[in-house]
Amino acid sequence: MKKLLYPFLFLVLTSSCTSQKNSEEFISSTKGRYLFNANEVIEIYFKDEILHAKWRGNDDIELLKINDSSFYMKELNEKMLFVSQPEMHIELAEKTEHNGVKYHFRKMKAGEKTPIEYFKDKEFDNALQAFQAIQQKDSLNKTIRQRTLNTMGYRYLRKNDFESAIEMFKINTVLYPKSSNTFDSLGEAYYLNKDTLNAIDNFKKALAINPENRSAKRFLKRLTKK
Repeated sequence: MKKLLYPFLFLVLTSSCTSQKNSEEFISSTKGRYLFNANEVIEIYFKDEILHAKWRGNDDIELLKINDSSFYMKELNEKMLFVSQPEMHIELAEKTEHNGVKYHFRKMKAGEKTPIEYFKDKEFDNALQAFQAIQQKDSLNKTIRQRTLNTMGYRYLRKNDFESAIEMFKINTVLYPKSSNTFDSLGEAYYLNKDTLNAIDNFKKALAINPENRSAKRFLKRLTKK
């Protein structure tokens, strides 16, 4: 308990000598959205020249100012450093718990969104491109796991949101074109949406990849029986 308490007391004592208000130049350069991870954003904004953040459903997090470029965020239990070079980003101050990993959150461009934000706004082509960018950079990123996207697609199916389900499954087939399961799921979505031709086409693709796909066999038999 003491190990956690002393650093926080130091931050409080240090910040008590620092005005919590920030300069116009700092506000202008730092306000905006930062990519916290591949599919999550932390938004920095200011109220009465005091720095606040929106993160994980909390829209009013006030950060404790340590100096002109360093702030303590209690919700993360981290000291955040705003660095302007080579371009504006946030770094977490190094500490033992990081195990040598350096955390860097880049500032997003105006209008830029995460893949899921694009998808929820029905910008499906942009969503696909954003997912592909993640896959090219980090093929093991949990955001683009085949199972994760498949689960999301079935959530839309359960809500009878066939358009979103189909588009999510389509994205999964592009990311994983050698997976029989992705085409089987897409075929099922088309089937439930009463689009027989596209359903048959995708079940056949699933079977071409894996002739033993029992789900695709069952659906295809149902759709082609006379």
